[in-house]
Amino acid sequence: MCQERHNNAILEIRPAAGGAEASLFATELLKMYIAWAQNSNYKIEMLDDLSIMIIGSGAFEKLKYESGVHRVQRVPQTETQGRIHTSTVTVAVLPEATHVNFQINDRDLKIDVYRASGAGGQHVNRTESAVRITHLPTNTVVTCQENRSQIQNRARAMLVLQSKLVEYYQNLENSKRSSDRKTQIGTGDRSEKIRTYNFPQDRVTDHRINFSLHNLPRVLCGKIDALLSNLQSQCNQ
Repeated sequence: MCQERHNNAILEIRPAAGGAEASLFATELLKMYIAWAQNSNYKIEMLDDLSIMIIGSGAFEKLKYESGVHRVQRVPQTETQGRIHTSTVTVAVLPEATHVNFQINDRDLKIDVYRASGAGGQHVNRTESAVRITHLPTNTVVTCQENRSQIQNRARAMLVLQSKLVEYYQNLENSKRSSDRKTQIGTGDRSEKIRTYNFPQDRVTDHRINFSLHNLPRVLCGKIDALLSNLQSQCNQ
C-alpha cells in the first residue's frame, strides 16, 4: 500500500526527564541536527517547534541510529550552587512514507446489485441498478443508488471505495508510525540512554558503540559526521 523512501527523514525531538533543562537541551539538539543537515547540503522543512523533515538522498539512512534517549549532564544556567544536573531528551527518526500505485484487486471485492429504493423502502425502479461493494480485506462497504444506470452507480461506488481505502491505510500507517516512534524513544528515562553529552568533561559518548568525541561546542554546531559514520559501520555489521 505504501513505500518507504529511505531518503527523506522525519526527526522529532522531545524533552523528557529534567524539566526546563530538558526543554533547553531539546532545542540545542534540534539546532545541532539542522546545522549538520545544512553542512551536508540537505534541505530542511520545519514541521513544528521540535520536529523537522530533512530532505535529500540518504538522510534517513544516515540518521536512523539517532533514535533513542539522549542524556545531558551539565550545570544549568539556573543552578546557583554549581551542581551538575542530569536530563534527557528523546529523539525519533522516521522515514518519510509515500503512498504509491494504489490499486484495488478485483478478487478482494464482493459486489452486490439490488433494486434502488426510495423513502420508506418504496422501489423507485424495476431494475437492479443499486450497487453495494465490500472490500473484503478491510470490511469496507460502500453503496450507491443515485443513478438509474448500474454501470454509473458501480463507477461512483468505486470512487468512494478508493477514498475510503486511502483514509483507512493512512490511519493504519499513522498507527504503525506511532508504534515505531514509541519503540524508538522508550520512556525517556535516564537509564535508557543511548548517548551522553557530558559538559564538565567536554565529551559526547555513544554507549552502543563505546565511541566518544570531544569538544562539545563543535559537536553542537553539527560536527557529528564521525559519530554517524562509526554508528553506521558498527551497527550495519
